[in-house]
Order: sequence, then C-alpha cells, then structure tokens
Amino acid sequence: MDYIETKMKGLKFKIATEQDIPVILDFIKQIAIYEKMLDKVSATEESLKESIFDNNRAEALLIEFNNEVIGYIIYFFNFSTFVGREGLYLEDLYIKPEYRGNGIGKKSFELLVNIAKENKCERLEWTCLDWNEPSLKFYKSIGAKQMNEWIIHRLDKEAIDKITDKDL
Repeated sequence: MDYIETKMKGLKFKIATEQDIPVILDFIKQIAIYEKMLDKVSATEESLKESIFDNNRAEALLIEFNNEVIGYIIYFFNFSTFVGREGLYLEDLYIKPEYRGNGIGKKSFELLVNIAKENKCERLEWTCLDWNEPSLKFYKSIGAKQMNEWIIHRLDKEAIDKITDKDL
C-alpha cells in the first residue's frame, strides 16, 4: 500500500486502489447526504472503477487517522488558458463529522497544495454550497477567496443527450 505520511500524529493519506472503491462510494453517499443531494448520486462501483482507475480521470486518496479510514479526497487536473498552466481541481474532500475541527482538513489542504506545486499548478479550485457555513468559514481561514463573479453552468446528462452531432 502506498501512503503519504504527515507530521500530524496518527494521520496519513492512502493512495486509493480498486479495492477501495466500495469505501469511496460510501463516502460519496455520505457527502451527498450532508449536502442534501443523495437522490443525485448515480455513481456506481463500476463507473468509479472505469473513471478513476481504468481511464485515470481523477485521483483518489483515503484519509486515515489512527488506522481508521475517516474520509476521502477526489481531485483532478484541469487547465487555465489565462495562466497557461495546469490547475488542480478538488472535486470532493470529506471528513467524517466527528473528526472535523482538529486540523485534518488543514493537513488535507497542505497535501493538495504540495501536489499542486509538484505538478506546477498555479491554481487550486473547488466549489462549495452557499449554505455550508462551516466549510466556507474554514476555506476563508486558509486564505481561499470566493470567485463570486463567476457563475457555474452545467449541462447534465439529459441536456447533453439533447444536443446531438447533427446540430454541428
């Protein structure tokens, strides 16, 4: 097993393997419950295997504290035309509620920053729901700036299916 050790006693990050897919899917459902979006989860063990491990579309880490898996991180690399370099996009960072508030989130961001630096990324970005005050407060405390002038747009599967190549 590949681990990334930290200076925080008992905390380490495990580079996820295919055997960890059920745990990752369980955490995805936990974060979806917290965000009141469980009905939106369509990920399956098969889709996670294909996307993360077969096609290398994202990286997955498990957060372990005192040898217990307490959370996960999913990230991938994107590209900024303005900067002309890669960026790191944090899709999910979830820590079980009972482990929050003791520095694990900060250590998780330190790890992500180090990964970004190693890959010459000049940005680390993510989204947060506007009602998630504890997370918004935490992000502000680490120096993150809200990008209020940008509005996220999305074509979901249904909208994508409506746009066909005959329209090109």
